[in-house]
Amino acid sequence: MSETQIPDPGQLILIDKPLTWTSFDAVNKLKYACKFKKIGHAGTLDPLATGLLILCTGKMTKQIDQYQAQEKEYTGTLVLGKTTPSIDLETGFEAEFDTSGITPEQVADAARQLTGDITQVPPIYSAVRVGGERLYEKARRGETADRVQGGIKSRQVTVSVFEVATERFPEVDFRIVCSKGTYIRSLVRDLGLLLNNGAYMSALRRTRIGDFRVEDADTIEGFIEKFKLNNEA
Repeated sequence: MSETQIPDPGQLILIDKPLTWTSFDAVNKLKYACKFKKIGHAGTLDPLATGLLILCTGKMTKQIDQYQAQEKEYTGTLVLGKTTPSIDLETGFEAEFDTSGITPEQVADAARQLTGDITQVPPIYSAVRVGGERLYEKARRGETADRVQGGIKSRQVTVSVFEVATERFPEVDFRIVCSKGTYIRSLVRDLGLLLNNGAYMSALRRTRIGDFRVEDADTIEGFIEKFKLNNEA
């Protein structure tokens, strides 16, 4: 079958996004490798996050908003005692704090305070638009945090689960179940603030969107290989 004859009836694709790839990298890779005329993703994952990314092609792109609205689950690791401007390892350390007085009970209590219907402010390194420009573009250009944060609006989100494990303290492993629009890095930042300390995220993996699980997802190369085998002449 020639390239121009490959049909695109519309499908939902589950991808396990690799580390350092943007969500748009994944979209573009499949678009050109599989000759999809229309393809989009249902929920951005940061480059330093891995895990479940839902892609829709053809007529299925009309369902993207529906998938974006579904509950999401993440696992990951935060580290107390240091902060970075991006709240992850995209940027270097900016401050250091003493963690010797923090107890596991205090960490668990801070997580409980960030559970339920809460108000949070997106990170300055995020895709939120302010003045027609994405915040990360302003931040990477060197605009000061105070100037960037001045235009950020807080948002209401729901955190159904915020579990923490402190066996590797000051590294804290977590599992979070939350609503659309929740920034995990903001939860990490705010947990550090509740402890009168600092925190950054060292790892993040999205494990579920609604009923879709990362265990059922393909790697990018794995999907492309299967797609081409199924569409060979």
